Amino acid sequence: MPSPHRCSTPVVAVKFARKWALSATLATFGLGASFGPDLSFGPSTAEAAAAIPTDAKMVSAPWTREDLAAAKALRDGLVKGSEAFAFVRDLTTEVGPRSAGSAGDAAAVAWAKARLEALGFDRVYTQEVTVPHWDRGDLEVRTEAPFLQRLVAASLGGSIGTAQEGLHGEVVRFDSLEALKAAPDVAVAGKIVFLDQSMMRDREGKGYSPVVRGRADGASLAGAKGAKAIVIRSVGTDANARFAHTGTVTYAINAPRIPAVALSNPDADQLSRQYATAMARQEPVRLFLRSTARELPMAKSANVIGEITGNEFPDEVVVLGGHLDSWDLGHGAIDDGAGVAIATAAAIGIKQAGLKPRRTIRVVLWANEEFGLSGANEYARREAANLGKHVGAVEADFGGARVFRFSSRVAATAVPAMQQVQSVLAPLGIEWGNNEASGGADTGPLRREGVPVFNLQQDGTLYFDNHHTANDTLDKVDPAAVDQATAAYAVLAWLLAQGNLVLR
Repeated sequence: MPSPHRCSTPVVAVKFARKWALSATLATFGLGASFGPDLSFGPSTAEAAAAIPTDAKMVSAPWTREDLAAAKALRDGLVKGSEAFAFVRDLTTEVGPRSAGSAGDAAAVAWAKARLEALGFDRVYTQEVTVPHWDRGDLEVRTEAPFLQRLVAASLGGSIGTAQEGLHGEVVRFDSLEALKAAPDVAVAGKIVFLDQSMMRDREGKGYSPVVRGRADGASLAGAKGAKAIVIRSVGTDANARFAHTGTVTYAINAPRIPAVALSNPDADQLSRQYATAMARQEPVRLFLRSTARELPMAKSANVIGEITGNEFPDEVVVLGGHLDSWDLGHGAIDDGAGVAIATAAAIGIKQAGLKPRRTIRVVLWANEEFGLSGANEYARREAANLGKHVGAVEADFGGARVFRFSSRVAATAVPAMQQVQSVLAPLGIEWGNNEASGGADTGPLRREGVPVFNLQQDGTLYFDNHHTANDTLDKVDPAAVDQATAAYAVLAWLLAQGNLVLR
């Protein structure tokens, strides 16, 4: 029998619900429990703490005094400066946009592998992944009636294009996906659907989930009702900026595929005003749309992985990660250049501090999150036999803002230990959340197999101003904020690697 201090002993079987709120790429998105599936890993934090007898809580300390002192020193050192900002600066400068299957994607894989090697990871390697490849081409959108206006728009990721001559159509407006669902087919057939639903700003990003379903599912719903195309109000909180937000559209196999585009918020306002004017006059609103978007053959990409080898239990693994791909409109600084920078800087910061973790700390820079979690699914497939030795996983995929809350998803008996982790994080301004962490999109396949996951929730107040837009650029990343986040991820990784813990 393995020694009782090892994280993998004993293992409590955990069954996860398989239901996701959206498609796999959209279900969790790393935004906290509100975006994850309705899972139950155990009782709430308060229930968990109450259920543990007082004497049981005091049986053994999860960490030595030396480990806790090292965690605090790591925290205090990295918050003053880390490798994170230099990483995202150089990634966005030397590579830039890196959509799945593109030349930029291939360049990012080569760049990241070389960077991890240069930083001094003990082992650096790649996992080949097959990814979709889509090209947005050119797009023109304009109103033709009641007033002629060119509109700022972006094709949604994966959208088909139009015929070479484009398409003309009368517009029918809906303020929600539910309203579109309720509309009779005759009201939609042969028209261009305008889905005009605004996103609300929220620190945790809670405004995203109610609106993004329209982006994901609107085209198939409109297509099934006979629509020619769909234009949506951008899923973003930048009400006054003329940047269209892209993002994946999901086509159902039982519905016709139609072109799908997003309007910038001011241009959606413009179309909405024209629609109101036309309705008052009892006149139609007409739109012209021409797109050369196209799907290309599947391509090869890779997960890029760097490890700091554990000196006592090297086969037990703590996973930190982010996704290396980005959309093609901007430079991919906040989504997810900052995330891969934070994960990488946290891990290498431990080594640079002269610390030797008991367990292996593994950084995974996942391929193709945006178009369907190709890298995350491939990683979980390859590691299937080893997932029982995955201590936990945490993903950075919410920009470059400060972390303000820590949550876990572990066995109820481990909640007090997680609250002790939070006490080390508290000087960084990080509060305790709950034991209902959703993890992120890329850690979703691991979570569904029972791997404990964690959320270091970043402030998302401004994140959706620039998310998936041409304005996703380095100036949106605050060096001090990514250092704070790096410090938080490093503390968590170190304590998971060191602890006498039974997390599941």
